[in-house]
Amino acid sequence: MRGKSLPNGGFKACPCFSFVPTNTRFMLRELPGDLEGLSTMWTADEIARLCYEHYGSKLPKQGKPEPNREWTLLAAVVKIQPTADQACDHSDGRVQVTKEVVSMGTGTKCIGQSKMRKSGDILNDSHAEVIARRSFQRYLLHQLHLAAALKEDSIFLPGSQRGLWKLKPDLLFVFFSSHTPCGDASIIPMLEFEDQPCCPVSRDWASNPSVETSDNLEAPEDKRKCEDPESPVTKKMRLEPRTPGGTAHRQSFGSQERGPNPPDVSSSNLTAEELASVTGMTPSGAQVVDVYRTGAKCVPGEAGDSGQPGAAYHRVGLLRVKPGRGDRTRSMSCSDKLARWNILGCQGALLMHFLEEPIYLSAVVIGKCPYSQEAMQRALIRRCQNVSALPEGFGVQEVKIQQSDLLFEQSRRAVQTRKADSPGRLVPCGAAISWSAVPEQPLDVTANGFPQGTTKKGIGRLQARSRISKVELFRSFQKLLSSISEDKWPDSLRKWQQRPAKSFFIQQWGSQGVAGHSYEEAAACLRHRVSCSPCRCPPAIHVNFLQRS
Repeated sequence: MRGKSLPNGGFKACPCFSFVPTNTRFMLRELPGDLEGLSTMWTADEIARLCYEHYGSKLPKQGKPEPNREWTLLAAVVKIQPTADQACDHSDGRVQVTKEVVSMGTGTKCIGQSKMRKSGDILNDSHAEVIARRSFQRYLLHQLHLAAALKEDSIFLPGSQRGLWKLKPDLLFVFFSSHTPCGDASIIPMLEFEDQPCCPVSRDWASNPSVETSDNLEAPEDKRKCEDPESPVTKKMRLEPRTPGGTAHRQSFGSQERGPNPPDVSSSNLTAEELASVTGMTPSGAQVVDVYRTGAKCVPGEAGDSGQPGAAYHRVGLLRVKPGRGDRTRSMSCSDKLARWNILGCQGALLMHFLEEPIYLSAVVIGKCPYSQEAMQRALIRRCQNVSALPEGFGVQEVKIQQSDLLFEQSRRAVQTRKADSPGRLVPCGAAISWSAVPEQPLDVTANGFPQGTTKKGIGRLQARSRISKVELFRSFQKLLSSISEDKWPDSLRKWQQRPAKSFFIQQWGSQGVAGHSYEEAAACLRHRVSCSPCRCPPAIHVNFLQRS
């Protein structure tokens, strides 16, 4: 396995994903050489534009925000591969590729822990990133059906072991989100400019836990509080693309009305070197006066945020759960989930039974929004660097992270701009839309975790299940299994062929896994890392962070 060492800089440890000492080197799994060329044949704007066009043409009006009153977030998975008639030995070395959206999701909500159901027929987390990933799993199940039927148009090829499959060598997947993931990646510094955008953030600002950078303006947490234009947390966003020095920045907006005064450094527990950085200026000459706040809360038992005014409000690198309205959730932040997928893959435990290797994202593209490249790197890669002893095929991926300059037309900021001085409060859309590149019933619109329109009396019936709920994905898995003769089942499933479906369902979706399965071994490494942290995370948090869906 090839890897690349990343210097750490001696950052202060955080309880759950602590940084390793300054002189420690760790290995990241790089993109295979035969795919490296594909990753250079698209731009962030191309990915964003493709997803926005797909949203407009493929998704129905049902489930979309009400004009001038609601907004939502968008996420998708895009398949990249060379064109069918492409010769790979062009003189200029360039490979022409096709880009196809294979899954898409919208949404901003998640349910409280009191509404969770052991039957698995409700969507606990309906944030766009999670919906897109579950829709991607549905797409993968369909592709495995094609492979099992020996269809040439499947993305899978036979693996080296009985019953296992692997991706075709010329494929990669790019994850798109119209906004920075909630949680750690949304903790971004806020500069003093009133009429200028937030400058790109240096490593010092993004990674120093004492200067806890803050959350984005559209953080997918407690939307109505964090995104209320009148809230003291929400700041007015500007459009001017230059700093006082005239230097253009990728970050296309993010400035706000003058924030609070710089933090009282005497109470920030900073070293002398850190103190100089806090009271000093960024390379562009701007002072960090505050941080974008994330609504995601530190997990119970975690050493939490300081809550101090200004830039020291948050601590970075911590595991967080999405907030609820009175009823606390058990859904981990999208930053934490993306970090987990970057180690365990996007396929989950069920599909891993049929796969020779986990399916990783090659890149993550973020739409136009408050953004920090360093915070994204920290949240998705660097804070996971001490996860070791993973089984063969698993590893912390060196996923490429880019930002687009294109704004999602139904994002909070875009709707707010169109709304202008119109009366009424801007609120997040309560519905979520799932779309998968499958031939039968590709769309799924839900609200409060159930198909839109479900009544209380209807809960528990087959019609009241989302197609991407745990139980429905398990049913699809069972159909795949039944379409394959038992002598061609993978070894990890053969011992389960006499067990009842309910027992297997509990093993795969509960707190226990299938002993000896590579996915479970990798998950155990993460579970050990979390459970050995100084904090005492409740077992439910361990399960949710390592959830097999």
